[in-house]
Amino acid sequence: MTFEEFRHTLSNSTPPENAGTLLRALWHDGKGDWDAAHDIAQDVHTRDGSWIHAYLHRKEGDQWNAGYWYRQAGKTMPSVSLGEEWENLVRHFLKM
Repeated sequence: MTFEEFRHTLSNSTPPENAGTLLRALWHDGKGDWDAAHDIAQDVHTRDGSWIHAYLHRKEGDQWNAGYWYRQAGKTMPSVSLGEEWENLVRHFLKM
């Protein structure tokens, strides 16, 4: 699936069937459902899950919590917009 195809699925009522856990979290965030995205991300106890968890707390405006999760993911807090970070995350996890 391409990024454009993934973004197009945001008009659907459910995430793509072949989307893994991390992409499902990003799909819910893309739909504006931060709570559903956070519920998924906080249950993924990997660096990748921490990366999405960090992004979500950055989006929420909780910079301290975001910083903690970026460190858990082995990342630094990006200086790009939230929209760019979301796209970067989706593109990254589509390649996996």
